[in-house]
Amino acid sequence: MLAAGPAGWHLAALAVGYAYATLILSFLGGMWWGLAARSSDQAPAWIWLAAVAPSLVALATALALAVGVSPPGPMLVVLGVSLLGSLLVDRRLAADGLTPSWWMRLRWPLSLGLGLFTIVIAAIS
Repeated sequence: MLAAGPAGWHLAALAVGYAYATLILSFLGGMWWGLAARSSDQAPAWIWLAAVAPSLVALATALALAVGVSPPGPMLVVLGVSLLGSLLVDRRLAADGLTPSWWMRLRWPLSLGLGLFTIVIAAIS
């Protein structure tokens, strides 16, 4: 829709891409919170902060868009980089034994795919 669709759909396509990236980023924070809560006696203290950070990043980008400080492109880049960076948290959680054995096999393609796709959307917007 963004690259090949009618010009009138451009803003709607950007909004959908932005909304999906923010939802997934916030969802990841919730997953990390759940993993930490499940093993609260073993969870490192940093995970509680890391679990809240994705929602705060999503909120900051939404506020920047809402008050007109930034066009969607740079905020999409922030979200894409954050999604790619989420793999570092996932790797650390896996190394600490707080995730199921299959966790990283799922997280790599999903975070790489959505993170890169979000950055591509920013580039063509």
